[in-house]
Amino acid sequence: MTEPTPTARGQKIRHGDFSTLCEALDYAATCNTGFNYFDGRAKLKSTLSYADMRERAIELAKRLVPFAEKDSRIGIAAVSTPEFAVLFFACQYAGLVPAPLPLPVTLGGRGSYERQLQRMADTGDFHALFCPGSMEPIMSSALNDQAIPVMTFEQLNELPKGEILRPFMPDDLCYIQYSSGSSSSPKGIIGTQKSVSANCLGITKHGMDMTDDDRATSWLPLYHDMGLIGFMIAPMMSQLTVDYLDPQDFTRRPISWLQLISDHKGTLSYSPTFGYELCVRRWRDDRTLDLSSWRAAGIGGDMVRPEPLTEFQELFGPMGFSEGAFKPSYGLAETTLAGTFAPTGQGLLRHTIDMERYERTSEAVEATDLTPPGQRRTFVACGHVLPNHEIEIRDFDDKVLSEKQVGRICLKGPSVSPGYFRNRQATEAAFGSDGWLDTGDLGYWLGDQLVVTGRFKDLILWHGRNIWPQDIEWAAQAAAPHRCGRACAFAIGGAGDEKEVMLLLECRTRDPQLLDEIYKAVMGAIRLEVGVPVKLQLVPRGTMIITSSGKLSRARVKAKFIKGEIIDLQDETPLRVVSSEAG
Repeated sequence: MTEPTPTARGQKIRHGDFSTLCEALDYAATCNTGFNYFDGRAKLKSTLSYADMRERAIELAKRLVPFAEKDSRIGIAAVSTPEFAVLFFACQYAGLVPAPLPLPVTLGGRGSYERQLQRMADTGDFHALFCPGSMEPIMSSALNDQAIPVMTFEQLNELPKGEILRPFMPDDLCYIQYSSGSSSSPKGIIGTQKSVSANCLGITKHGMDMTDDDRATSWLPLYHDMGLIGFMIAPMMSQLTVDYLDPQDFTRRPISWLQLISDHKGTLSYSPTFGYELCVRRWRDDRTLDLSSWRAAGIGGDMVRPEPLTEFQELFGPMGFSEGAFKPSYGLAETTLAGTFAPTGQGLLRHTIDMERYERTSEAVEATDLTPPGQRRTFVACGHVLPNHEIEIRDFDDKVLSEKQVGRICLKGPSVSPGYFRNRQATEAAFGSDGWLDTGDLGYWLGDQLVVTGRFKDLILWHGRNIWPQDIEWAAQAAAPHRCGRACAFAIGGAGDEKEVMLLLECRTRDPQLLDEIYKAVMGAIRLEVGVPVKLQLVPRGTMIITSSGKLSRARVKAKFIKGEIIDLQDETPLRVVSSEAG
């Protein structure tokens, strides 16, 4: 039986100090490490050593060079298989720009997926799309109005083979990674060899403090920056072995993620908060786990919620999981991936503030014994900025703010993307000519560590207060945790105080009596904890629209609601909304 690639490199570790991905893979191929792919029951399916990956990538690159001109964009279905990894790096040796594409299952139905793919193709100007045979019909259907060939992975081996390689140089592009579209249409974020190399060096040497004994485990999608950079490119750049679980298998059997860590002594793994929450919900006490090797349990991709993480630690602490292993971080695809990391071993550095003061003055003042429970909110520090990078917290007049003053998070450094592919308007809106990126996020300094409070676009302005939709959503979910799923809060109607705050809450029941109980419990919790009049609608499971990175897309759920396409479980009819919405 095939054994997974080992943890030991057999060579000296290098922390991503390479000028190109090809140079990095040339070195990684001299090591014993690589990628391992497991099924939903944590059983090994296949392995791909770095040596094998390089050999196969070069062989395929010799077929791709005659197929497309240098810098042509190639869309690739980002499946968690050896074929995707080989093809991604074959593009590097062939001088082609890979654009990892999301998979249909994550985007809420075939029609939605096809529209998403069409928008990506419109902006990406793809030379071709490559995918598994099973996906060819849906991709061809999505692009039936465009002269873009769709080819299966198997068909690529039939392309005429040349003898020339055309590897990217240090000043060249690396990839195009599409934003998840949580608040807008997806934008193609440009990754360069320099920006990717800089971020991988920061991640492996400074953020994760990587050593010879580390081994990574991941279920993250490879079309999202946390999966693509954090658990495919950065590991290769540091010769690290990775054990993969397909995202769909994780959703069905989340404990298999923990089983892989236990079985293979994984030390590094990341997830948005909801991944840890899902493990707690699905745990059945039907196996023995040893999580003592897991030294860095990263949290990224969304707001860090301390309550579910505390529950995870309490449940899995007796199985060796250390509270200090939690490693909150902050980043976004526009900075390649990472911007800040909490110090190793710190765990969750909590900061509980007075929300009434915050909503009035935008100051993060600590809650006191006199602060009512409903006015308390606990944030988690996301750590220090990477070396050679800068972060400033600014107000809307670009004044730099001091500690505990909430403002726009702006970031500068070698990891920052040059912008969005063929989207000058969006690039000019986010990327300044002075090299500073306006992230669109809000936060504040807690000492020398960054605290992220949310997206500016999600903020609800109500009667002079700054209301975070997450506060409403989390209060609703906490009021009925066993029968409810995702929640989504947003404002509809006119401007200013004329707006109405809407809350949609997914329910796992259609029983009228239970729905009535949920409604009363949630409304009571909202009044007590948030103090904002909310119109609550209980909706079926699967109503929410989730981005490719697992985030709630409030903008798209709101649009769906306004179109009258959401069912109200308490009267089983689609809701029709007449809105004077101005944006």
